[in-house]
Amino acid sequence: MIEFIALLVQTSVAVALAPGVVGFIRWLKARLQGRRGAAPWQPYFELRKLFGKEVVVSRTASWIFHAAPFIVFGTSVVVASLVPMAVVTVVADRSGDLFVAVYLLLFGTFFLALAGLDTGSPFGGMGASREMTVVALTEPTVALAIVALALGAGSTNLGDIVIRGVLEPARVPGPSYLLAFAALFIVTLAETGRLPVDNPSTHLELTMIHEAMVLEYSGPYLALVEWGHAVKLLVFFSLLANLFVPWGIALSLTPLALLGGLAAFVVKLAVLSVAVAVIETRVAKLRLFRVPELLSASFILALLAVMTSFLVR
Repeated sequence: MIEFIALLVQTSVAVALAPGVVGFIRWLKARLQGRRGAAPWQPYFELRKLFGKEVVVSRTASWIFHAAPFIVFGTSVVVASLVPMAVVTVVADRSGDLFVAVYLLLFGTFFLALAGLDTGSPFGGMGASREMTVVALTEPTVALAIVALALGAGSTNLGDIVIRGVLEPARVPGPSYLLAFAALFIVTLAETGRLPVDNPSTHLELTMIHEAMVLEYSGPYLALVEWGHAVKLLVFFSLLANLFVPWGIALSLTPLALLGGLAAFVVKLAVLSVAVAVIETRVAKLRLFRVPELLSASFILALLAVMTSFLVR
């Protein structure tokens, strides 16, 4: 019962913290570009405003359009409950492993792409087509990158991988870890619509991917989609932070361990947010036909990580 409560609190904190991570990246990018920028907590104001607005729905929309925001947000929250963040819980490990997490995220993306096609909007269809092209290359990479770690841990449960990394710190800086980290970091940029794959701050229809799929959404529906997208970013940051740099995460439910795990998790999030902000101020968006080349390179890195895990024991 205590572990279930800890998992519930951890998931609630993650869902509440996700918009703040997005806002911090925006604020830091503005500072690096010499602008004042909005406050890091601006996304919370935007979500509150959207939840207070009316939903405008196209006459041609079906049940898919109405269900997609709830599925996107729900699957992101469920995956957030499976990924170790501040503490490792047995309840989460018994609920699902890395394959469950990967395909739950894919399930939400699939319904969002269907919603982009549902209203018959040309930009929605274009965004859905581009998103499926990206997903076809990123999802196998995510699975392979984590499998490279699972081979060393002897389990596909995310908690077991984290615990193995904490107990055997000498394995973490190994070549398979470094290759898998590089592959998953590139996938994080692609899956969450960051540069150089997509530009989260643009609304130019000819270049955007994620924004094109959600152009028809408004009000609470748009709030759920954007909140789910922010939780997805936090999930990928959590995978990068705790699977590859597991030190600091709590392995017990004592108050001191939980506080230490939460502090370590926040520091890791801050470091990854700074890295993303710096990259987005230093690189330009790739042309669409160059994106598969970058994602193919990440897939090769993940494949090399798996091969290295067999060769280096």
